[in-house]
Amino acid sequence: MKLKIALSFAVTMVTGILLCLTVQGATIIAATGYANSRMVNYALKKLDEASTVTGNSLVKKAMSYKTMANVMVLGQTDGLAFRYLPAGEKPLIAEGFRIIRDGARVVVIGADEKGAMYGTLDVAEQLKANGGNLQLVKEKKEEPRLRFRGIKFNLPFVAYRSSISLTQQDYVIRDPKFWETFLDMMAANRYNVLSLWSLHPYHYMIRAKNFPEACPFDDVELLAMKQFWTNLFKMAHDRGIETYIINWNTFVSPSFALAHKKDGVIQYSVTPAFGGNQDTTKLVEQYTRETLTQVINEYPDLDGLGITIGEGMGGRTPQQRRDWLDRTIFAGMKAANRKIKFVYRAPLSANTGSGGSTSEDNDIASRKHVESLDVTDAFVEFKYNWSHGHSSPKLFMVHGGKLTDKYYNPFPTKYKYVWTVRNEDFYRLRWGNSDFIREFIKNNGEAYVAGCFIGSEIFTPALDYTSLSGPFKTWDYHFQRQWLWYAMWGRLMYDDKTPDATFEQMLAAKYGKGTGPAALQAWKIATNNQLKFASFHSGTADAQLYTEGFCDWAPDKPVRLFDINNIITHPVLDSTLYVNIHDWETAGEKTRPGKMSPLQLAAELDKDNAKLFTLITQLKAKGLSPGAAVEVNDMLAWYWFGRYFADKLKAGVAVARYRYKGKDERQQAVAYLKQCSSHWANYAGAVAKYNKESFQFIIISGLFSLKSMQPQVDHDIELAMGPAPSTKTK
Repeated sequence: MKLKIALSFAVTMVTGILLCLTVQGATIIAATGYANSRMVNYALKKLDEASTVTGNSLVKKAMSYKTMANVMVLGQTDGLAFRYLPAGEKPLIAEGFRIIRDGARVVVIGADEKGAMYGTLDVAEQLKANGGNLQLVKEKKEEPRLRFRGIKFNLPFVAYRSSISLTQQDYVIRDPKFWETFLDMMAANRYNVLSLWSLHPYHYMIRAKNFPEACPFDDVELLAMKQFWTNLFKMAHDRGIETYIINWNTFVSPSFALAHKKDGVIQYSVTPAFGGNQDTTKLVEQYTRETLTQVINEYPDLDGLGITIGEGMGGRTPQQRRDWLDRTIFAGMKAANRKIKFVYRAPLSANTGSGGSTSEDNDIASRKHVESLDVTDAFVEFKYNWSHGHSSPKLFMVHGGKLTDKYYNPFPTKYKYVWTVRNEDFYRLRWGNSDFIREFIKNNGEAYVAGCFIGSEIFTPALDYTSLSGPFKTWDYHFQRQWLWYAMWGRLMYDDKTPDATFEQMLAAKYGKGTGPAALQAWKIATNNQLKFASFHSGTADAQLYTEGFCDWAPDKPVRLFDINNIITHPVLDSTLYVNIHDWETAGEKTRPGKMSPLQLAAELDKDNAKLFTLITQLKAKGLSPGAAVEVNDMLAWYWFGRYFADKLKAGVAVARYRYKGKDERQQAVAYLKQCSSHWANYAGAVAKYNKESFQFIIISGLFSLKSMQPQVDHDIELAMGPAPSTKTK
């Protein structure tokens, strides 16, 4: 039987306990506990939309729960659910669901309303994939592996960095249509936390009672902004998503800073610039404290706050920073009319600097500070492998260096970890590697871990300002380019046992029938090129590594290619697997048991990329649609990136053997570097096929362009033939 329901959506309350949709005898019922659930109503709407395969109009008719139903949405505590649950089965954990077949009927049982929503959305997704045939909906049971599944979204309002690449996002971010689309994606992929990051966004939300000068907007403008935030938080709740505002410590609104310059308020908030020493005025403390109280009180649908005590707090010891939080942020929260959830970013700085450092004493003190919070839920956030989470599935460092065991030993009872898995490595090329994510969760999903934020500090995924126009552009917003990345992270954080068949089906829907397995395998190999480079070439802060560009960058300077000298000497991240070229060629065999040599890594890259090229050829032979062709072209770009990386490793080994062992293989190095030159040209050409060749990348000098880096690529030949540099390259 096919379920035939059209786009228009209607819900009828039946005897106060059931919601019904009826079409030609087919009924969708949401049961007792969910009669007034916004989440279940949202999921039913999506089920309705997914069932439009024949375009029939919806027939609305009130029915009793006794009527034979084709789809039933129940809560596991409802008496009706017990007849479908296996005897003796443990209750579903929070947010979990079951889909059970009962003849022609499909029953969705949720652990709670969020679980019921996820289960109903799953049925809707299956119907869209199978052409609307209810008989093909598969039974399943899913429960969350990680309970905190968040997205890090940096706002262009008082952004962490100042650049047109961020500020041009402003009008898109204010558009409710963008957020509806983004939140729909989050719900479909089981994300349940949206975190919004800004140095100081609160003057966009309130007019502080005792500091009206902090808000530069008139009443009409502020009302519009209040409606924006209220609507955003409501839309998120409708989809089972909590919202957090996370800001940076001592920053204030630019207008407040200007108004109180004579009072000693430091002016770094005017630019804004995130560095510098901390403002210590009592005026800023009062403003911060009262602002937080007012924001919590005026926005009851705001679920949580967060704070970072790094940048902007230079010149203060860690204890002085914690004392400041007590007098401001935490005092403001305590004075509010309700408790709120909180994310405490750590460790950041164990000294008076802002660049990042760690120590055991600071970890112990920060843990005690978190445990003293009077909040509904507390999380300690760490940057996983600093700013480059897409590197190794093993943890080697957080912001500042090595993390001690003091946050989890003894086991915490008043908070849990949240990793921030940053992406500062690929902004334009698509990414999809379910194996990496599963391994990450296996290695870093201990019982004291609640979950993750994923996202970038530098790139806001709203306005797509890098794509060319054409029939291939089947998306509206930048985040939709990375649909597979979002799908994999969200669904695997929810259930790391989600099979690859799920992603193969998604890919086949885009690339054509029968393409799923080949497409997923191709994506794994393609993005392994990125992962292997970020694991071999250690990156710390944002600017130290931009994998997609094979470079680092600095404010107001051109990007700098990792040249042959750098490739020879730069430290590796994954020291359990790799050894850099210098150390491999100069150290004895006994110092590197079980590790992969640079030439072994190059050979592995060559083997994998040969397979990738075959898969790309197979996919192209399927007659891809324009929208699919652009994605397969990204695979090709990663292919050329991998070829460049492999041959550069070979060249580096040849140069190192001459420099450190006197074995002259420089001509071999030149031959490899000439191939690198060709690979780079092909890489830049592939990226430029569907993207603007040059684009504004954060705050570097000029536009970013892979093609314009070709002279740096070719300069490697001169470096290879020359003497070794006198000092280590960065």
